[in-house]
Amino acid sequence: MKKNDMRNRKHASWLAFGVHRLSGVLLTVFLPFHFWTLGLALESEAALDTALKWYEAPVFKLGEWLLVFLLAVHALGGIRLLLIEFRPWRSLRLGWISASVGAAAVVSFAFLIASLN
Repeated sequence: MKKNDMRNRKHASWLAFGVHRLSGVLLTVFLPFHFWTLGLALESEAALDTALKWYEAPVFKLGEWLLVFLLAVHALGGIRLLLIEFRPWRSLRLGWISASVGAAAVVSFAFLIASLN
Protein backbone atom coordinates (compact mmCIF):
# COMPACT_ATOMS: atom_id res chain seq x y z
CA MET A 1 0.00 0.00 0.00
CA LYS A 2 1.27 3.50 -0.89
CA LYS A 3 1.71 6.19 1.70
CA ASN A 4 -0.39 9.31 1.35
CA ASP A 5 2.06 11.72 -0.24
CA MET A 6 0.02 14.99 -0.18
CA ARG A 7 0.23 15.52 -3.96
CA ASN A 8 -3.53 15.17 -4.30
CA ARG A 9 -4.10 17.86 -1.69
CA LYS A 10 -2.54 20.49 -3.95
CA HIS A 11 -5.17 19.90 -6.65
CA ALA A 12 -8.00 22.43 -7.02
CA SER A 13 -10.60 19.68 -6.69
CA TRP A 14 -9.31 18.80 -3.23
CA LEU A 15 -9.53 22.46 -2.21
CA ALA A 16 -13.11 22.63 -3.55
CA PHE A 17 -13.92 19.49 -1.55
CA GLY A 18 -12.50 21.09 1.60
CA VAL A 19 -14.37 24.37 1.10
CA HIS A 20 -17.62 22.47 0.45
CA ARG A 21 -17.19 20.43 3.63
CA LEU A 22 -16.15 23.44 5.72
CA SER A 23 -19.11 25.50 4.51
CA GLY A 24 -21.42 22.60 5.37
CA VAL A 25 -20.01 22.36 8.88
CA LEU A 26 -20.26 26.12 9.44
CA LEU A 27 -23.85 26.16 8.21
CA THR A 28 -24.61 23.32 10.62
CA VAL A 29 -23.13 25.35 13.47
CA PHE A 30 -25.39 28.28 12.49
CA LEU A 31 -28.62 26.26 12.56
CA PRO A 32 -29.07 26.00 16.38
CA PHE A 33 -28.76 29.80 16.68
CA HIS A 34 -31.31 30.24 13.91
CA PHE A 35 -33.74 27.81 15.55
CA TRP A 36 -33.22 29.53 18.90
CA THR A 37 -34.18 32.86 17.35
CA LEU A 38 -37.24 31.30 15.74
CA GLY A 39 -38.15 29.85 19.13
CA LEU A 40 -38.08 33.34 20.59
CA ALA A 41 -40.83 34.28 18.15
CA LEU A 42 -42.98 31.55 19.68
CA GLU A 43 -42.09 32.66 23.20
CA SER A 44 -43.07 36.33 22.96
CA GLU A 45 -42.90 39.29 20.67
CA ALA A 46 -40.74 41.21 23.16
CA ALA A 47 -38.14 38.41 23.32
CA LEU A 48 -37.89 38.32 19.54
CA ASP A 49 -37.63 42.12 19.34
CA THR A 50 -34.79 42.08 21.89
CA ALA A 51 -32.87 39.51 19.85
CA LEU A 52 -33.52 41.39 16.62
CA LYS A 53 -32.13 44.58 18.16
CA TRP A 54 -28.92 42.66 18.95
CA TYR A 55 -28.78 41.52 15.34
CA GLU A 56 -28.56 45.14 14.13
CA ALA A 57 -24.94 45.32 15.35
CA PRO A 58 -22.25 45.46 12.63
CA VAL A 59 -20.77 42.11 13.65
CA PHE A 60 -24.11 40.44 12.89
CA LYS A 61 -24.33 42.26 9.55
CA LEU A 62 -20.95 40.77 8.71
CA GLY A 63 -22.27 37.42 9.91
CA GLU A 64 -25.28 37.74 7.59
CA TRP A 65 -22.96 38.35 4.67
CA LEU A 66 -20.85 35.35 5.70
CA LEU A 67 -23.98 33.23 5.95
CA VAL A 68 -25.09 34.17 2.44
CA PHE A 69 -21.57 33.53 1.15
CA LEU A 70 -21.46 30.10 2.85
CA LEU A 71 -24.89 29.20 1.48
CA ALA A 72 -23.87 30.23 -2.02
CA VAL A 73 -20.53 28.40 -1.83
CA HIS A 74 -22.15 25.26 -0.45
CA ALA A 75 -25.02 25.25 -2.94
CA LEU A 76 -22.84 25.97 -5.96
CA GLY A 77 -20.23 23.48 -4.76
CA GLY A 78 -22.94 20.85 -4.54
CA ILE A 79 -24.18 21.68 -8.03
CA ARG A 80 -20.59 21.52 -9.27
CA LEU A 81 -20.23 18.06 -7.75
CA LEU A 82 -23.46 16.86 -9.33
CA LEU A 83 -22.40 18.18 -12.74
CA ILE A 84 -18.99 16.56 -12.49
CA GLU A 85 -20.38 13.22 -11.34
CA PHE A 86 -23.27 12.94 -13.78
CA ARG A 87 -21.88 14.61 -16.89
CA PRO A 88 -19.28 13.27 -19.30
CA TRP A 89 -16.98 16.31 -19.05
CA ARG A 90 -14.83 15.29 -16.12
CA SER A 91 -11.78 17.17 -17.40
CA LEU A 92 -13.35 20.59 -16.77
CA ARG A 93 -13.05 20.46 -12.98
CA LEU A 94 -11.00 23.64 -12.57
CA GLY A 95 -13.50 25.58 -14.67
CA TRP A 96 -16.41 24.37 -12.55
CA ILE A 97 -14.53 25.22 -9.36
CA SER A 98 -13.74 28.73 -10.60
CA ALA A 99 -17.30 29.27 -11.78
CA SER A 100 -18.72 28.10 -8.44
CA VAL A 101 -16.49 30.36 -6.36
CA GLY A 102 -17.06 33.31 -8.69
CA ALA A 103 -20.83 32.89 -8.67
CA ALA A 104 -20.82 32.55 -4.85
CA ALA A 105 -18.81 35.77 -4.57
CA VAL A 106 -21.18 37.63 -6.90
CA VAL A 107 -24.27 36.46 -4.98
CA SER A 108 -22.82 37.29 -1.58
CA PHE A 109 -21.52 40.71 -2.62
CA ALA A 110 -24.88 41.54 -4.21
CA PHE A 111 -26.49 40.69 -0.88
CA LEU A 112 -23.93 42.84 0.95
CA ILE A 113 -24.58 45.84 -1.30
CA ALA A 114 -28.36 45.40 -0.97
CA SER A 115 -28.15 45.17 2.83
CA LEU A 116 -26.07 48.36 3.08
CA ASN A 117 -28.70 50.41 1.24
